Amino acid sequence: MLERLVNFDPLTPVGLLTRAARIYPEKEAVVYGEKRYTYRQFQERVNRLASALTRAGIGKGDKVACICPNLPPMLEAHFAVPTIGAALVTINVRLSPREVAYILNHSDAKALIVDTEFAELVKAKLDEIPNIQLFINVCDVSDEKPLDGPEYEEFLLTGAPDPLPNLLEDERDLISINYTSGTTGLPKGVMYSHRGVYLNVMGEIVEHGLNRDSVYLWTLPMFHCNGWSFPWAVTAAGATHICLRKVDAEEIYRLIEREGVSHLCAAPTVLIALSKYPRAKEVKMSRHLRVVTGGAPPAPTVIKNMESIGVEVIQVYGLTEVYGPHTLCLPQQHWKDLAQDERARLMSSAGVPNATAQYLDVVDRLTMEPVPWDGKTEGEVVMRGNNVMLGYYKDPAATWEAFKGGWFHSGDLAVITPLGYLEIKDRAKDVIISGGENISSVELEFIIYQQPDVEEVAVVGVPDEKWGEVPKAFIVPKAGTNPSTQDILDFCRLHLARFKIPKYVEFGELPKTATGKIRKYELRSKEWAGRDRMVN
Repeated sequence: MLERLVNFDPLTPVGLLTRAARIYPEKEAVVYGEKRYTYRQFQERVNRLASALTRAGIGKGDKVACICPNLPPMLEAHFAVPTIGAALVTINVRLSPREVAYILNHSDAKALIVDTEFAELVKAKLDEIPNIQLFINVCDVSDEKPLDGPEYEEFLLTGAPDPLPNLLEDERDLISINYTSGTTGLPKGVMYSHRGVYLNVMGEIVEHGLNRDSVYLWTLPMFHCNGWSFPWAVTAAGATHICLRKVDAEEIYRLIEREGVSHLCAAPTVLIALSKYPRAKEVKMSRHLRVVTGGAPPAPTVIKNMESIGVEVIQVYGLTEVYGPHTLCLPQQHWKDLAQDERARLMSSAGVPNATAQYLDVVDRLTMEPVPWDGKTEGEVVMRGNNVMLGYYKDPAATWEAFKGGWFHSGDLAVITPLGYLEIKDRAKDVIISGGENISSVELEFIIYQQPDVEEVAVVGVPDEKWGEVPKAFIVPKAGTNPSTQDILDFCRLHLARFKIPKYVEFGELPKTATGKIRKYELRSKEWAGRDRMVN
């Protein structure tokens, strides 16, 4: 027992702020508009929030929910809530009141921190969330307090600036619950542990080169997988957080110049907006900028556009169940000598596991045997290790199903190249089976993205009396262009086998999640409405 006291300390990200504040007390930690907090002030605000929550009756084992954009209160909650032994539940601001009420009830949340812009999401269902004992209003765009509870800054004053004792008993204790999105059923609560977060934080620091001089711009929502653990990672490095209420390409570039931004994470839609911003080439990059992007693989054209203004784009792949990114596309040294088109193609792959997420494989879905590294044989992506979720909250059956065979089953289909790089081919449910032939929607999207007039594309299977289902492409044209269906089909004929060519093309906006992922199931459901699915 004595040895354990000397050589063991439970892994948790909570103490990372304490260390940063001790080493860099007067260094700028958080910037939001005209507000600037040093690490000393950041720590005091976190301590006050933790103390105020405790005095309000919130403690170990409780759940604190947060509906808030990327503001200082959201960042502070990532430290204050786990400090008191509670778990943080961050909620997507784009959900409906019904979905928000479901998450608040399912998570057993006792307190809710909510930005007033999104208070209607809660007010509309107040009678359905009786478990919430404390509402805290974040008055960023308005001084009104729409919910019956204190204003955030007033609430902080009810707490003390002194640190609270660490209540962590087990590093596998629950630190947060993140609810999945983008599925047809009710969202599942993905449970993260202190240990998993801590190790994921170390992986982000190592792989993305975060240090005390780094400046991180918040474009990725903190409510998505706890911002891929960057609230804790940026703090651990002693770097600077630049908070941003709304994503706007012009404002992003302004902050990149003014604050000397070195890192940001971007959903695919944000990356596209940045790549096509008319004045992008006029931006004066004062330092190297790394943009980490996940979701749909970025089109090589987007990567080329960003590289042309001096931005390094790193593709990552993961899921909510693995704390966000599990892999990243690390360039090989010789890639720098390749033609830009070929380098961009290689950089759009899912890559290799990060430093603290080493266990990943692609296996035959029936036998669980690994597929050969030939870049051709498809299988399911499976993962295990420290950054796999504890399980689904209050759903042991779904947890068992996800963990069958001792691996987490992603449901994604992929190949592994001879270099050991992962290339995602499709979601298992998104494969189009047409006349017995398997067609990868991702492959079709990759080709169609290269058509000069295409901004965004999603391909799904739609019913067909002869073939069972056939591909249909939903396309957002680039501004100022007006491609026809024939233009798209002619381009596809140059690059695809005949049976893979979309039978239908539709132009218009695409439904998306808050993190920029296209909601394919909505497109698919609309096409299959009123009909039984003719294939599995």
